[in-house]
Amino acid sequence: MATSPPHPSYPSGPAAGAPLAGPGTAGSLRHAHWWQRAWVRYGALSTLLAISGLVILALVREETGTEGFLVGLGLAVLPVPLLIAAFRWLDRVEPGPWRNLLFCFAWGACAAALIAIVANSFATRWIATATADPSSADTLGATVIAPVVEESAKAAAVLLVFLFRRRDFTGIVDGVVIAGVTATGFAFTENILYLGTAFGTDQLTGGTGIASVTAATFFVRIVMSPFAHPLFTVLSGIGFGIAALSADRRPLRRVAFPLGGLLLAMGMHAMWNGSSAFGEYGFFAVYAAFMVPIFGLLTWLVIWTRQRELKTVRAELPAYAAAGWLTPAEPYALGSMRARRIARQYARRHVGKAAAREVARYEAYATSLAFLRHRARRGRAGPDFAVREGELLGELWRRREVARPALDHAARITAPPVPVTAPPWPMYGVYGYGPQPTPYPAYNPYRS
Repeated sequence: MATSPPHPSYPSGPAAGAPLAGPGTAGSLRHAHWWQRAWVRYGALSTLLAISGLVILALVREETGTEGFLVGLGLAVLPVPLLIAAFRWLDRVEPGPWRNLLFCFAWGACAAALIAIVANSFATRWIATATADPSSADTLGATVIAPVVEESAKAAAVLLVFLFRRRDFTGIVDGVVIAGVTATGFAFTENILYLGTAFGTDQLTGGTGIASVTAATFFVRIVMSPFAHPLFTVLSGIGFGIAALSADRRPLRRVAFPLGGLLLAMGMHAMWNGSSAFGEYGFFAVYAAFMVPIFGLLTWLVIWTRQRELKTVRAELPAYAAAGWLTPAEPYALGSMRARRIARQYARRHVGKAAAREVARYEAYATSLAFLRHRARRGRAGPDFAVREGELLGELWRRREVARPALDHAARITAPPVPVTAPPWPMYGVYGYGPQPTPYPAYNPYRS
């Protein structure tokens, strides 16, 4: 049975100005083995990705030629900013650090792509040799081998973030974003290969204009289905996201959901690759009957989940407002994306970009605090709840002078109208989210 976390105390003493130190943190760092140190892990991971990138670059260039590689690179990069921006927009409630997204994109573009090229080529050649039927080997490789290898390689990045960046992986939206960015990197490298190869074919056959193989490949892969690989891998990310929401005492769920999501990703990928075997219009039939509806369903699921996250922020933060860590208006403002945007704009207009960035960090820390308390009430916060709570409160307290006036302004702008007839029960705060019966005093440190 989940127990409610302790009520936060009023900000005074060391917690108000600095993060709390947990037992064994400093000692564990001093006595950590050399391979457990952060710089060793970062160095090893960076080296692995760099070597993978150089090898995949050489392989793709050998396959397409220098000119084909440059053409493929120029065309393949077009959907990348749009996809990254879309996933970053989904992650606006509690934005994860950019280093996680950079790792995921690099893993998909370098490590996962290298694993896929090597494993797919080896498996297809082995099947062709064993069956003496190269055409069947190509079909089997595309519909069976490729989905298993590629989705497993991409899901490895999600697993690494889930295991080693657990604080940044708290739910379904995080899983979708991490998986989607990984798949975007993978699709980027794959598109370079396909577009570069198509350009080389046109060079040999003399194809030009819209009738060329390059134009057809660009239309299918870049215009019609830039979301294909992200859509497959997002299913794995949702599985990991559900596992992140599960309590530690339910290990079966924490294994079953990621595995189920991976199997669904493989199945959908196999159906997509095998659509050409369904006849002349098989690709369009699969695209219209499955890809587009599933894309719409998953988009709705992620947006609905994001709205639930905002409700969690509004429900959990009033406890900290009652204890004095936040002002009465802040829980309402922090639970509204429009109010958050207005707060950043207010800070930028009155102080500058640096203040707007501080307000954005304040919003992110406050959201993490709300999610942490929500997990604690459900028995999923872990033994370091008090330490992590102290760290987040310390980060908020240090930025309060910059963020509070901006959020108060945003709350006043976006607050719903007060009803003329007072309800028969006491109102909970000025905007319905704090215990104080009087309005938040208007002060503004931005004024000289």
